[in-house]
Amino acid sequence: MTYQVLLFAHILGACVLLGTGAGIAFFMLMAHRSGSARIIAHTAGVVVIADMIFTATAVVVQPITGMLLAIETGWPIFEGWILASLILYAITGAFWLPVVWIQIQLRKLAERALAEDRALEPRYFRLFKIWFYCGFPAFAAVLGIIWLMLTKPTLPF
Repeated sequence: MTYQVLLFAHILGACVLLGTGAGIAFFMLMAHRSGSARIIAHTAGVVVIADMIFTATAVVVQPITGMLLAIETGWPIFEGWILASLILYAITGAFWLPVVWIQIQLRKLAERALAEDRALEPRYFRLFKIWFYCGFPAFAAVLGIIWLMLTKPTLPF
């Protein structure tokens, strides 16, 4: 593969991670704010599919294209900015995996409330709060990775 193809794939993957993450957060928040079990169930279902198709694909592609780019350009994998990116990538994953599980639970809870024609149960609201707050460090980590990719700063480790 040529450098340009790898770089394009890597940048596209970063865009997908950032864009899908922001989009999912926006739509889940708007569905939650509606208070409607029907809207929440539908939105959470679509969000889970989007995470599986787009986010999961980018999660796999990013380290592969990143590794191939490092080899192609001669950057050592333990170069400071690359190592920092990998650490931030692990942090992102540590928050993303539970968030996907929570989204599935939120969908199930909303579907149950809809089927039983009752209000959302307290567990829904507890899980939503966890989901909401997990998004901040994950999103910040992705922004940090993109900044590191663009600037390639010299770091002391």
